[in-house]
Amino acid sequence: MTAKRALIAEDEPILALTLQKMLEKLWPELQLCAVVENGVHAVQEALDKQPDILFLDIKMPGKTGLEVAQELAEEWPDDKAFPLIVYVTAYDEYAIEAFEHSASDYVLKPVSEERLSKTVQRLQARLADGVQRPNELDRVLEQLRHLVPGQALPGSTSHQAAPERLRIIRAAVGNQIRMINVDDVLYFEATDKYINVVTREHSSLIRSSLRELLPQLDSSIFWQIHRSTVVNTLHIQIANKDDTGKISLKLKGSEDKLQVSRVYAHLFRQM
Repeated sequence: MTAKRALIAEDEPILALTLQKMLEKLWPELQLCAVVENGVHAVQEALDKQPDILFLDIKMPGKTGLEVAQELAEEWPDDKAFPLIVYVTAYDEYAIEAFEHSASDYVLKPVSEERLSKTVQRLQARLADGVQRPNELDRVLEQLRHLVPGQALPGSTSHQAAPERLRIIRAAVGNQIRMINVDDVLYFEATDKYINVVTREHSSLIRSSLRELLPQLDSSIFWQIHRSTVVNTLHIQIANKDDTGKISLKLKGSEDKLQVSRVYAHLFRQM
């Protein structure tokens, strides 16, 4: 059997080294193809090297472990088996929730050899099962639908009052402030540190993130369809599915076509 390959994404060097040494002892045949310190590099290295297993720290710079999983689920090649994901976290309650929603496994910090040994046994069994492995992407998509977007991050306060609904967006355009009615927005598109607010007449940039914006929108109308895109469903004319099953949206009064990622494709199943 071909040797399996793994990637570790952990921002604490000592913990990353500890995990690496334990894996070398418990699974000598496992090849470590990369160790990265943030979520951005985790996505880049995973897409480049396409390992069989990902050990993802839940809370790390750049992107969280869940955000890494989401981006990989959207970008992973159709003809490649999706990797098994093991979440590494300091939060017991969160880890159990993730595991119950189809994560391959999880380990708690500080990582113990006894617990990691059980994880290794589960991974080896899953990788040896030729029937289960092709369904891994479906398992991850189902997990992400439960946990993103807007999930309560580990250590955050979950009983805060819901923010007031956004009605007017104020966007700076040169020396002027453009007042945009939220109902007129076709879609929001995240671009680095900004969000592009697109209406039929114009596009405007606001300094915000989708994580900050989403709780202020009416979720029955504004749907996230990609990690970087939120669409106003009242402006959707039709959803097209191509021969590969990928979905794109045509909007009323706009030539723009929006792509729906795998994570959110279930929103457009026939009722």
